[in-house]
Amino acid sequence: MAKDWPQAGKGLTVPLVPLESGRKGVATLTVAEADLAIAFRSGDVPVLATPRLLALAEEATVSAVASELEAGTTTVGMRAHIDHLKPSGLGAQVEATAILERVDGRRLTFAVEVTEADTIIAQGQVIRVLVDTERFLERLQNS
Repeated sequence: MAKDWPQAGKGLTVPLVPLESGRKGVATLTVAEADLAIAFRSGDVPVLATPRLLALAEEATVSAVASELEAGTTTVGMRAHIDHLKPSGLGAQVEATAILERVDGRRLTFAVEVTEADTIIAQGQVIRVLVDTERFLERLQNS
């Protein structure tokens, strides 16, 4: 990927994405007190918080493509849909798997699944966008 990405209108740039569908990433977690719904203030029961579960799924998406990105580029979350199907308690071992399903310009669409043992506890979709890190961070200063 070259830093001189072609223009996509309105001052946005679109990098050439060398990624192909099928890439897989995995992230694991042993549920700790800090991961519980009570700690996240997303509920009042001692189970894995849905926001933490989503963060684990996003970690898996990052893992799926990180080694293929050119220096100075990264992906950022754009959209997520997660169905949290089953609770997991303190000490549970959970694993998130993300598979890159589609590359559409800078937009990367992942299918995500989170399991405990061999039971699916969550599934959904995460969309991330490939960005030039420096240009992306400049948007913070200009807002």
